[in-house]
Amino acid sequence: MTASRTERRDWLAEEFERHRAHLRAVGYRMLGSMTEAEDAVQEAWVRLDRRDPGGTDDLRGWLTVTVGRICLDMLRARRARRETYAGTWLPEPIVTRPAADTRDHDSPEQDAVLADSVGLALLVVLETLAPAERLAFVMHDVFGISFDEIAGIVERTPAATRQLASRARRRVRAQAPSPDVDLAVQRRVVDAFLEASRNGDFEALLRMLDPDVVFRTDGGGRGPLARPALIGRDAVARQLQRFGPRFAGYARPAIVNGAAGAVVTDAPGQPPIVVGFTIRGGRIAAIDLNGDPAKTAEAVRNFE
Repeated sequence: MTASRTERRDWLAEEFERHRAHLRAVGYRMLGSMTEAEDAVQEAWVRLDRRDPGGTDDLRGWLTVTVGRICLDMLRARRARRETYAGTWLPEPIVTRPAADTRDHDSPEQDAVLADSVGLALLVVLETLAPAERLAFVMHDVFGISFDEIAGIVERTPAATRQLASRARRRVRAQAPSPDVDLAVQRRVVDAFLEASRNGDFEALLRMLDPDVVFRTDGGGRGPLARPALIGRDAVARQLQRFGPRFAGYARPAIVNGAAGAVVTDAPGQPPIVVGFTIRGGRIAAIDLNGDPAKTAEAVRNFE
C-alpha cells in the first residue's frame, strides 16, 4: 500500500512537470507577471500533493482550473493593493534577443519563453477587467475551459459567467486590436523610431506614430515614470523629443512579448528599461516603457 501511494505521488509529480509550461502560460495571462505565475503554479502543486483528485483522465484540466482559482484570489488581493498605485501599471515583460543575435534561438528553452509571451497591449487591457471577467475570458477564450467549470470558480451561474466573458471579449476587441505580425516590418519601424529619437527629429517621429498612439510608462508607482498615459501623436512626439535622446542612444534591439522592442541598460542614472511597441498598419500604435526594477530585473538578466 505504501509503495502504491509512492508510485502514485511519483506519477503525479511527473505529470505536473509535463504540464508546467502550460500552467505557467495560464498564470501569466491571468496575472501579467511571470514571477507571480510561478508562485501560482507552485501553489497548485502544493494543493495537488495535499489532495490527490483521483483518476487519471484529465489531470491537465484539473490543474488548469486550480491555477485559475489561485490566480483569481491573487488578482483580487492585488486589485485592493493597487488602489493607490501612481501612474500606469504595466505587466512584467518577457524579453529575448532577436534571432540574429543569438546562436541558440531555436533552443527548447527559448521556444518555451516565447510560447509564454503574449502581447503587452492585450495584457494592459486585461488588467482593466474585473478579476472575474478576466478569469472567464482567459480560461474560456484562450484555454477552452467550459463555462460550467468556470462558473464554479467565480461562484456565478454558467449564463452569468458567459456574460462575464462576453463583456471582456468586447473590451479586448475594442482596445487591443490585432497588431502587425511581420516581425521584420516591426523591427524596421522600431529602428527608424529609435534613430529619430536619438536625433530629436520631431517630424520623423510624427510620421511614425499613429494619430491615436498611446505612450505608457511604469516606474513601480513612484518616480518620474509614475505618470498617466499620454494619448495622441503630437503629445507623444513632444514628450519623446524631450527625453528620447537620453535613452535611445543606449537602446539595444530586443523581442519584447513576441514583438519588436528595445532594452536600455547603460543609460547614466537610469534603472534598466524595457520598451515594448505595438505596430499597426506600419505605424506605432502604443509604446510601453517599463522602468520598474521589480518587473524588469529578471527580464534584463535573461537578455544579457
